[in-house]
Amino acid sequence: MSIAKKLVGQTAAYGLSSIVGRALNYLLVPLYTAVFLPEEYGVVSYLYAFVAFFNILYTYGMETAFFRFANKTGADKQKLYNQVLSLIISSSLLFTLILILASQPIASYIGYPEQQEYIIWLALVLAIDAIVAIPFARLRLEGKPIKFASIKLSNILLTVGANMFFLVLCRDIYQGDYLPALRPLVQQIYDPAFGVGYIFLINLVANALLIPMLWREFKDFRFSLNRELLQPMWVYAYPLLFMGLAGMVNEVIDRILLERILPEGFYEGMTNMGAVGVYSACYKLSIFMTLAIQAFRYAAEPFFFAQSGEQNSPTTFALVMKWFVIACAFIFLFISANLEDFALLLRSAEYREGILVVPVLLLANLFLGVYYNLSVWFKLTDKTKYGTYISFGGAAITILFNLMLIPVLGYMGSAIATLVCYFSMALASYLLGNKHYPIPYPVKTIMGYVLLATGLVWLAFAFEVEGFWLRHVYHLALCAAFAIVVWVRERAGFVKL
Repeated sequence: MSIAKKLVGQTAAYGLSSIVGRALNYLLVPLYTAVFLPEEYGVVSYLYAFVAFFNILYTYGMETAFFRFANKTGADKQKLYNQVLSLIISSSLLFTLILILASQPIASYIGYPEQQEYIIWLALVLAIDAIVAIPFARLRLEGKPIKFASIKLSNILLTVGANMFFLVLCRDIYQGDYLPALRPLVQQIYDPAFGVGYIFLINLVANALLIPMLWREFKDFRFSLNRELLQPMWVYAYPLLFMGLAGMVNEVIDRILLERILPEGFYEGMTNMGAVGVYSACYKLSIFMTLAIQAFRYAAEPFFFAQSGEQNSPTTFALVMKWFVIACAFIFLFISANLEDFALLLRSAEYREGILVVPVLLLANLFLGVYYNLSVWFKLTDKTKYGTYISFGGAAITILFNLMLIPVLGYMGSAIATLVCYFSMALASYLLGNKHYPIPYPVKTIMGYVLLATGLVWLAFAFEVEGFWLRHVYHLALCAAFAIVVWVRERAGFVKL
């Protein structure tokens, strides 16, 4: 099996849990936008923005460090696993205890003093997520994508099923829409006033069930903390911690800033928290690009480490980058050209007000994927400090552009800030990588495909075609044009794959 086919196969395997699982999870977006007002959905997005920051603090780069040190010649993988998992368990329990003790002040600070239980539940979710991250990393290290995928999918199916049960079935029975005989029973387990609390509680229960699902990975675990063994891993990992925090600024700070600095009344008839809800729901439509990137990363990170010692690895990395960009450029084009169809996933018309941010966010995430590819150079050369510098630079750009553009453009300003940030990070990583770990990326070809896709998206919006079917034929023809160009230019290389 060729190297390219091996990577594609692993990406597909890990992508099963990522793409199919996230697709199932995405069914919750139409549900949430149908059940909750933008202000209510905004609360969920707002709190999970803070959770994203704490997720980085809870794992502090040790997952990647585990990969790096376990792939070194002569490494004792079981011993490393015991050390890293012991450290994560200890710190996670400590962090969660602190959050629980401070739950009331935190709830008051963020403006929800009566929802202290939300903070407690999310603190427990954070601990579980951090702890199970290491067994999941072990499954990837050992090349067990089927087990990895099956556990992830089971967890997501449980989450989706529980949401459907409480927010659709129980809600409809409670309201008397059907099955009136079951209403007394449903009244015992369902309270409409609980609202978005169901989202947080279901997340907690579903994540807790990951522990028995990963029992084999926990069974041979032995608690052990060795400072001498952990110290070099921490030295490798701590720049990744700061890089991760800066990365989270890029991903979620816009929700927090939207709520804080958007001028009151900017969107007529909508509160700032409602604007957060609209933006977050529309942001979800860029998930299809995120899914492709995440599936690729699951397979690519161990793949890049394993291939780093091969003589032709730079050429391989360049080939991977080119085809990655081609795939992502097509996703960007297809979703943007057919945006009116994808917008129907947002059940309420209130949420579709922000739909034009989607193409901008898709393109932004494409460049984020490029950056993830380019980051291989500082991970393989153990120069992770450069990743920290780049991420902090991106975070500064994100904050600056959000502060400048939100008061003027609202959530479109946040989308533009995201695009500028990720493009800048990709460019900086490419320039630094050329100096420290040169890889012969076909830059002109890659940028040519990105510009082609962008131009076709512009054509999709520039010409309004009357008639539903004729308009769809036009949009699909634009997508077909991109595919034809790729086939004509790359068919020889595609056959060799």
